[in-house]
Amino acid sequence: MEIIRKYFTDLTDQQLDRFDRLGSLYEEWNSKINVVSRKDIEQLYERHILHSMAIAKIIQFKPGTTVLDVGTGGGFPGIPLAILFPETSFLLVDSIAKKIKVVNEVASALNLENAKGEHLRVEEVKQKFDFVVSRAVTAFPRFVEMVRGKVAGNSKNKLHNGILYLKGGDFEEEISPFGELVKVYDLQDYFEEEFFETKRLIHLTLKNK
Repeated sequence: MEIIRKYFTDLTDQQLDRFDRLGSLYEEWNSKINVVSRKDIEQLYERHILHSMAIAKIIQFKPGTTVLDVGTGGGFPGIPLAILFPETSFLLVDSIAKKIKVVNEVASALNLENAKGEHLRVEEVKQKFDFVVSRAVTAFPRFVEMVRGKVAGNSKNKLHNGILYLKGGDFEEEISPFGELVKVYDLQDYFEEEFFETKRLIHLTLKNK
């Protein structure tokens, strides 16, 4: 929890309480349904919660923004972002039902009314969103094709509507086809821990025709 306080110094008491409770909630649920690897559960705050919150270092969602979290697993990055942005609406989807059960149980325990999990494949999602977020569920070009029709037209945030994709390693070849529509942010510019040295956030502007 200290790592959250270290990088986010202006959280409200309610936000601090919710982040504090995430640790025990995920430990409890992970013992029943494996949504975080056994070795990672001990590094939950750094490798999952803070990693998810990295998006907030790049963009502050304006009230009324809508966000789709694709392949959310146990709720990352959607749950931490929903705590950070109570006036932003989050739909978290995953094709594995038991993971969505964890998402909704955690959201319910925190009384997090702006986050909802649904057992869906992204192709089944009908509505459009300002942003689609995810943590490296597949190769980037394939992900773009999966979500291309899910992004709304008019942008109201500092960044244009599109994809916010957390990814590690070497992916220059994956993003090269998108040219100037892509911007990459190095997370080591925001966090000093070794884990973030190879982690990046890709923003892709998507303009629906």
